[in-house]
Amino acid sequence: LDEATEGLAPLIVAEIWRVIADIRTTGIATLIVDRDWRKVLGHTDQAVVMEKGKIVRQGPSAGLLAEPEVLEELLGV
Repeated sequence: LDEATEGLAPLIVAEIWRVIADIRTTGIATLIVDRDWRKVLGHTDQAVVMEKGKIVRQGPSAGLLAEPEVLEELLGV
């Protein structure tokens, strides 16, 4: 999913994340690209952060979520 929530109403965004959570419970692998990195990390097991096409961070999503200051600096938010 590439920016599946971009520009949508909050209720639709919430529904998309609910469906993503449902898909995750089935064991189907997904690749999610979204500006809301907190939501992405909350709905994934593993994450990769890229900058200019190079991997700058990767690992378990929970571990990356535990270092928000690093991600905010990397992602410029």
